[in-house]
Amino acid sequence: MKYHPRHYQETALQHLLETPMAALYADMGLGKTVVVATALAELLDTLQAQRVLVLAPKRVALSVWTQEVDKWDHLHGRLPIKSFAGLPAKHRKEILTDDTAVHVLNYDVLPWLVRELDGAWPYDVVVLDESSKVKSRASLRWRALKHVRPAIRRMVQMTGTPAANGLLDLWAPTYLLDQGRRLGRTLKSYQERWFYPCDREGRQWAPIEGAVDQITEALRDTCYTLRAKDYLDLPPLVVNEVDVRLPASLQAEYRRFEREMLLSLASDRQITAVSAAARSGKCHQFAQGAIYLQNEDGEPTTDWERIHDEKIDALGEVIDSAGGEPVLVAYHFQHDLARLQKAFPQARVLDTDPKTIDAWNAGEIPILLAHPMSAGHGLNLQGGGRHLVFFSLTWSLESYQQIIERIGPTRQLQAGTPRPVYVHHLVTRGTVDELILERLVTKASVQDVFKRRLRIQSIQQ
Repeated sequence: MKYHPRHYQETALQHLLETPMAALYADMGLGKTVVVATALAELLDTLQAQRVLVLAPKRVALSVWTQEVDKWDHLHGRLPIKSFAGLPAKHRKEILTDDTAVHVLNYDVLPWLVRELDGAWPYDVVVLDESSKVKSRASLRWRALKHVRPAIRRMVQMTGTPAANGLLDLWAPTYLLDQGRRLGRTLKSYQERWFYPCDREGRQWAPIEGAVDQITEALRDTCYTLRAKDYLDLPPLVVNEVDVRLPASLQAEYRRFEREMLLSLASDRQITAVSAAARSGKCHQFAQGAIYLQNEDGEPTTDWERIHDEKIDALGEVIDSAGGEPVLVAYHFQHDLARLQKAFPQARVLDTDPKTIDAWNAGEIPILLAHPMSAGHGLNLQGGGRHLVFFSLTWSLESYQQIIERIGPTRQLQAGTPRPVYVHHLVTRGTVDELILERLVTKASVQDVFKRRLRIQSIQQ
């Protein structure tokens, strides 16, 4: 296929070619992969790059990059590429002897690769596809990249969610770009400069007044931002909150559990929560309608007990209101999945078999059950439907946004079906569900402000 870049893609390409350590914050559907691939081809052609390593989530690494190179005429013969994602551990050493110019790996293999190379790092260019995967400085993948960072001459970071859980997410990826020049050499110095602690333990931090402006100013020369709504005439995304009400007796029991951290079940088993985090998790399960049991020592088990079916009933009503259209259902707990499969035997579970995705996109699956962590980067699910129901809400903004994007407005537009997309939140009133939804909305607004201001600054440059 002949490549006809849009003007914003040309500008993004220029940014990557002119900026050795660059970040491309681009929403899905704006062609960031072909832009980065084109930049790599240019760098190889002009001998500004010798060897390239692309790190990506497993699904993306398995097929997206090689398919992208095969798709566009201008990349044929210019970007020799080979994916090693999913390679069995016993065959991993093939990576070390293969001389293809561009290697594509999933992130989980990186620590092994760094150990095996033992200082002989061959890749002068590294691409981090979905760079939110290195947002934690404690992760092995981040530590591995930090170790080889002095040998990397160019880096490209790609993501649509640079600050999924707030501005603190920016420090670790940015450090890999500039080794601390823009946001500080340590996370502590970054926190102390632009944030203040919200609790005595120092676990929660909030940005000080003016922090967003100052941080975006610090990053403006290295980051380029593309937002879909600035360039595409997207169909609407309709968000619907479905109220789920507990019977008065259960609501009272829930409140008592929140207060006393002790719950007596119908089976005479008891659930205790000795910490705020444990209580939050158990309250989340209570709102869902089932809860994991504990052994005699109070340790969690995989056994669970049903409490109520209020959300099951609410989901049935949403499915009925879809008028026979396929429905994608996001769940969180394994007991969610078990109860959903029992209540809706016609449902299928999203697994690793490509035939499942093909059947969904062909309209052959009326209800597809998916955990947000397994329905993220690289999946195209827009052919199957336009209704997404969050049977269980997730604390992770990135997972939340990613599963929406699988069938979202941009995907619908790309597929030639610019129809409205409906996202239904099942919210058990008077429970932690309300707090989770509030946190998702708040985090989204902070991220959107950050990306919008970066976008404005990119235009002004």
